[in-house]
Amino acid sequence: MARLGGGRTDSGLVTLDEAAADAVSRVHPVAGTVELPLAEADGHVLARALIAPRDLPPFANSAVDGYAIRFADLAAGAATSLPVRGRTMAGEARAALEYGAWRIFTGAPVPEGADTIVMQEDVVASDGAVVLPAGIVLGANLRRAGEDVACGQEVLSAGRRLRPPDLGLLAALGLAHVTVRRCPRVALFSTGDELTEPGGLLGPAAIYDANRAMLLAMLVRAGAEVVDLGILRDEAKGLGQRLREAACDCDLVLTSGGVSVGEADHVRDAVLTCGTLDLWRVAIKPGKPIAIGSVAGTPFIGLPGNPVAVFVGFAFVARPLIARLAGESYAPPIARPVRLGFAHARKPGRREFLRVSLEYGADGDVIARKHRGEGAGSLASLAQSDGLVVLAEDVAQVEAGEAASFLPYAELF
Repeated sequence: MARLGGGRTDSGLVTLDEAAADAVSRVHPVAGTVELPLAEADGHVLARALIAPRDLPPFANSAVDGYAIRFADLAAGAATSLPVRGRTMAGEARAALEYGAWRIFTGAPVPEGADTIVMQEDVVASDGAVVLPAGIVLGANLRRAGEDVACGQEVLSAGRRLRPPDLGLLAALGLAHVTVRRCPRVALFSTGDELTEPGGLLGPAAIYDANRAMLLAMLVRAGAEVVDLGILRDEAKGLGQRLREAACDCDLVLTSGGVSVGEADHVRDAVLTCGTLDLWRVAIKPGKPIAIGSVAGTPFIGLPGNPVAVFVGFAFVARPLIARLAGESYAPPIARPVRLGFAHARKPGRREFLRVSLEYGADGDVIARKHRGEGAGSLASLAQSDGLVVLAEDVAQVEAGEAASFLPYAELF
């Protein structure tokens, strides 16, 4: 690995997989749980396996508007006429059926004795009776108690990041609250004398701080509690102290900028004064200068200054680490195949991420079109594209029409 020794020189590039694994191996899930109402639990990590306290559905009910019958009352291979004995709507008490048909509506409890529901569109009703067609299947259109979830069944595993359907399931089981893990606290800095807060007066050589706004949003989507500490100036003096102060009350310190080799890149040296810097350069494009280490015993990740490099570095290095801190059962996103609508040549050796938009070709295949903005500083290329085409380290050239791996942005966070 590219580890920094006493002279603080690197011995090569670390693969992205090694960097991510190294980062994750340094941390453990944060301690503590909290009970939240369902309305506040989306995106939080389930603290313990959830066991169903009751059957779902809790009683046998009809999946359609129609007629409940006893299958044994049907004539074999012929239409059957049965008298209608009553009716039940959703929310009404369960009835009993000894013979005949029972008018029933979607969600209503199935009468005791009935075992099949016939859709109203399939019957002919007149004068208090219904004619049922031949070919009815035993158990049709009947939702049995517990067929979705059985009482005592594990329905959600510990470590699951809760999604809207999960909350719907919990509500259906009658649960108003859920116990989740504490969110990891992340101290967030940007670095650079050129940076100005959005909305402020922009100097002649200044730019607005875009990285922090983007990182804050990605951190929130990753389930972190963000401690926004603003902009750090390119001054060696005091930088280490600011990092130490941030580390005292947080589970991760995350910075952007200042980790390359320029004269004004002081973050690496500041980290070394108050902690360790164990991994520095990663074999990816964009995003090579990614620093991984610790500050006063707290994990530290220093991302590059260019926005696209920040995005890539966070998605593939910081995101898995934050998942580990959160106690999340995290699985990397699965790439899907697309057909390239462009050719691309490059020097092999690094895993490259190309910003692309998707469209349908004349044959119905999904085609990836590369954004015109290829530089690591192009925020528009991120905002105006759908995801990343991934080129493996040993690939030197791809041609239009070839298949490639694609990761949509929606699956990265």
